[in-house]
This record gives sequence, structure tokens and C-alpha cells, in this order.
Amino acid sequence: MSEYKNKLTKSDLINIFLRSNLQQASFNYERIHALGFCFDMIPAIKRLYKNKDDQIAALKRHLVFFNTTPAISGPVIGVTAAMEEAKANGADIDEVTINSIKVGLMGPLAGVGDPLIWGTLRPITAALGASLAITGNIIGPILFFVLFNAVRLALKWFGLQYGFNKGINIVKDMANNILQKLTEGASILGLFIMGVLVTKWTTINTPLIISTTLSPDGTKSVTTLQNILNDLCPGLLALGLTLLMMKLLRKKISPITLIFVLFAMGILGYWLGILV
Repeated sequence: MSEYKNKLTKSDLINIFLRSNLQQASFNYERIHALGFCFDMIPAIKRLYKNKDDQIAALKRHLVFFNTTPAISGPVIGVTAAMEEAKANGADIDEVTINSIKVGLMGPLAGVGDPLIWGTLRPITAALGASLAITGNIIGPILFFVLFNAVRLALKWFGLQYGFNKGINIVKDMANNILQKLTEGASILGLFIMGVLVTKWTTINTPLIISTTLSPDGTKSVTTLQNILNDLCPGLLALGLTLLMMKLLRKKISPITLIFVLFAMGILGYWLGILV
């Protein structure tokens, strides 16, 4: 692209990157992130198009519907900037082609972004932070904020650079099942981490007495249901409750409803003396 007369500079890409962090600020239910995407492209439009009419046309071009996971929108923004650069330098790229590439990329990236960001990154970083916060350590929430945003910003910046350097060739990469493999890998990692955290976070104890025996020396020995379960498999009740919640979630029962049910079960169980 070095032969281009009108080229985007490093500072333009940094400006676009900084603006892309505000995509959610203009969220609306008609065009979702359209206004935010247009706002991202303004530095490129001003740099590439000197004619006022061309700038207006470019702004209108990027006000169409756009919806993908904001943290992973970098490749779409990058390839769009690359196409605008090529168009401004005389390449035969029309408005339909630019919007078609955007639409073709935003769906698959949203399919990867949602499980990767909301289903894997956020729960894992929140769990790490909560593990410290639950002991009263102020580092907990700070760790969550720093870790989550460090990964999110890295995905945005390197994704933007990747999309800009690849241009429309990025479509070939996307067609090689890379996104599907990435989604599966992220899902497996997320399930593995959350499975490990179940044993750390979920604790259920029941004081129900199964038997009471007296030893020859008169010492009373009490066997509770919890003792038996711990001998069979420590954390068995927690595992069972987790599997039950997963099954109920798959039946489309609201997570809010399940949270209130768990609260009620805990209070009722303590009142009846079957939970401590």
C-alpha cells in the first residue's frame, strides 16, 4: 500500500482505536453500533477525502446497521479503513462492496466475541478478582478491572492492525474455520476454569444426623449426612447443585429466577435445620 498517495498514518489508527472504545456510548435498537462505527471512521475519512461531498458520502456509508461484540470489532474497523484507503486512491471499490464486507464479518466475529468475551474472559477475570475480594482484599476488584481491560484493549488494537494490514484478504482467513476453532477453544477453556472454581466457591453443608452411637468408654459418636457424602465424594452436593442449575438454564429458566430460588432454599434450609 506504500504506492498510495493518500495514506492513513499511525496516529490515524491510534485515533480510530481510541474512538472504538466508545462504540457502546451510542448504542440504539435501530442500528445498534452504527453511529459508533461511523464515529470510529472519522479520522480515516478526514485523512483520505479532502472533498466535502466525499466526506459526507463516506459518513453516510458508515451509518448503516452494524452489530458485533465491541471488544472484537477491531478487524472489521481495520479492513474497512483499508478499503476506504484503497477507494480514496482510485481503487474500484463501491459502497455496496464496503458494506458487504462489514456485514459479512460482523456476524462471524460476534459469534466468536460473545463466548470469548462474555462467556470466558469476563467470568474468569471476575472469578480471580472475586477470590481476592471475598477475603476483603482491595486488589480483587482492581485485578478484575485491569485484567479484563488489558485483554480487551489488546484484542481491539491488534485486531485493528490485523484487519488493516490484511485488507479484504481477511475474508480468506475467516473462511478457513479459524473462527470455529477459536470459539470451541474458548468454550472449552471457560468450562474448564469454571469447573475448577465450582469446588472453590460452592459450599453446601448439611448437619442432618444419620446415626448416633456410644463407644464402650461412653463417648458419643455422631454420623451426619455430610460425613457420608464427604467420604463418598467431597463437594458432591455442590457438583449436583451446579449440574441442576445448568439443566434449568438450558430449559430457558431465567438466571434471576434461579438466584432468588437459591436464596429461598438457603433461608428455608437453615430455618428447617437441614443446611448450615
